Amino acid sequence: MNTPTGGREPSLIEQALAGDSLTAVFQPVIRVDTGEVVAHEGLIRSSLPHFNLTPPDLLDLARARGRLGEFELAAAHCVASHFAARALTGRLLVNLSAQAIMQDGVRAEDVLEALSIPGFDLSRVTIEITERDIVENPARLAHSLGFLRARGIRVALDDFGNGHSNFEMWNEVHPEIVKIDRYLINGLARSAERLAIVRALISVAETLGAELVGEGVEEEADLLMLRELGIPYAQGFLVARPSAGSTIEAPANVIAALSVTQVPVPPRPRGPVSARPFTAGHMLIDAPCVSPTQSNEDVVDLFAAQPRLHAIAVVEQGLPIGIVNRRTFTERMAQPFARELFGRKPCTSFMHPEPLLCDEEMSLQSMADILRGEDQRYLSDGFIITSHGRYLGLGTGEALVRRVTEIRVEAARYANPLTFLPGNLPVTEHIVRLLQTGRPFAAAYFDLDNFKPFNDQYGYFRGDEMIRLLASTLTGDLRQDADFVGHIGGDDFLVIFQGDDWAARCEGMRLRFNAMSGNLFDEIDRARGGIDSEDRHGHQRFFPITTVAVGVACFVNAYPVDPETVASLAASAKRVAKNTGSGLHTVTYEAQHPAVV
Repeated sequence: MNTPTGGREPSLIEQALAGDSLTAVFQPVIRVDTGEVVAHEGLIRSSLPHFNLTPPDLLDLARARGRLGEFELAAAHCVASHFAARALTGRLLVNLSAQAIMQDGVRAEDVLEALSIPGFDLSRVTIEITERDIVENPARLAHSLGFLRARGIRVALDDFGNGHSNFEMWNEVHPEIVKIDRYLINGLARSAERLAIVRALISVAETLGAELVGEGVEEEADLLMLRELGIPYAQGFLVARPSAGSTIEAPANVIAALSVTQVPVPPRPRGPVSARPFTAGHMLIDAPCVSPTQSNEDVVDLFAAQPRLHAIAVVEQGLPIGIVNRRTFTERMAQPFARELFGRKPCTSFMHPEPLLCDEEMSLQSMADILRGEDQRYLSDGFIITSHGRYLGLGTGEALVRRVTEIRVEAARYANPLTFLPGNLPVTEHIVRLLQTGRPFAAAYFDLDNFKPFNDQYGYFRGDEMIRLLASTLTGDLRQDADFVGHIGGDDFLVIFQGDDWAARCEGMRLRFNAMSGNLFDEIDRARGGIDSEDRHGHQRFFPITTVAVGVACFVNAYPVDPETVASLAASAKRVAKNTGSGLHTVTYEAQHPAVV
């Protein structure tokens, strides 16, 4: 019997495209605040007998045969058909590559036809743009997607933060959804660096009007950190693995995790904090410029000679007056008869007359304000770097975002340089989060007794060792998911407990430190039980071995409106502990006044 391919054995890709050789599985996306399933991502699977082909295998085969667009449309139709047949709720997320959408022979109508299933509303579809290759022309992709958006289809960028996803794509396509790659989400609750990057992406998403989905959620701690950050949606194996069956609601363990009202403690970095001076000049690209009298043909020649150049500055008598974007310029000159019509015209005809100018001495902190501005052209145009107003070279928007992200990684630390523990700013931020939730907590203020005479006697080096000893004592009994230890200056520390066993743990910390502090004294002083030194009034007297005093402020049923009250109340309890010699004193906050426990 003749086969549909004229007697020859059909290729694997032809077999995949024929009959029921493709099937679909679905992975749910949930709202982080409620656990409600709001969407399903459709994924294809091969049911070809005797072949164990993965989706990437099939895509590679389709590409090799020049049938990528055809295969992806068939996969999209399969996913949409199964979604409609199973009457799944929420939105359908369908994966399509930018290359398939823009491939010659694939029209917007073809995509719409593939997704059009009787009785299924196209406005429930979100197309996830997957990038297996670099997209050379994001503006053209955005234009193609416009036809789909006109039918109510929404657009998402997949795997942002890995692969070829970039800020130019984000700025040009303006997706409704951006899915943060699992590289940044998996382990988020344990990585200060990942946390800083995700916070930067949240800032960009707010500016560009996109909602975020955290992909690759496999641990409850990461899910709770997404909730803390305000990222609305989550997807990953913790919620559900892709399956042929429908998922109507999140599993019980996820609902239970989301019911926890405990405020997650952000991870802190390991290692020292370094202030890194960085200016616009450090991002300088030595790039040629053109004068306003030069022609568009001159610009064509420069771009041809320097294929990595993203733009060319237009400079008059040393002063920049505009910038020519390579992508925009190339698109315009590629139009029919464009070179004949515009080739000899001055290059100013295609330049942006208001480029972003940055002096070479401008700090990166100052440049970070650009990210919050309304004009986002710098993402594709880059910016011009000047010296006293005169042209020096160019910088790219991608380099700026990368450097600003690094600054935010450093800024997120706010750490004390001696102990590397969080300082005043993160302590205050954590207290604010606790007050907003209205959940019980205890703030314990730890302060060393007789530390000044010890520091005067032995010097700052051993004094630093004493402070580090206290820091290690406090962090040694730390519950990473609930406790927060801050070094607020000198020998003062603040520990925030959310558990009910704070009293026993505070006492344990105090006793452990007191048992070890004597080891930092010289043997003769340790045997005497202290040292002779001057007091604050200049009088010589005996000071016992350094110990720690603890004042605890408890917040159970009433809460102040500001974090300063929390710190002040804990500090006053600490003063009582020091003055009475009790070592530990506790007060409970009430609406009118604190009550002694």
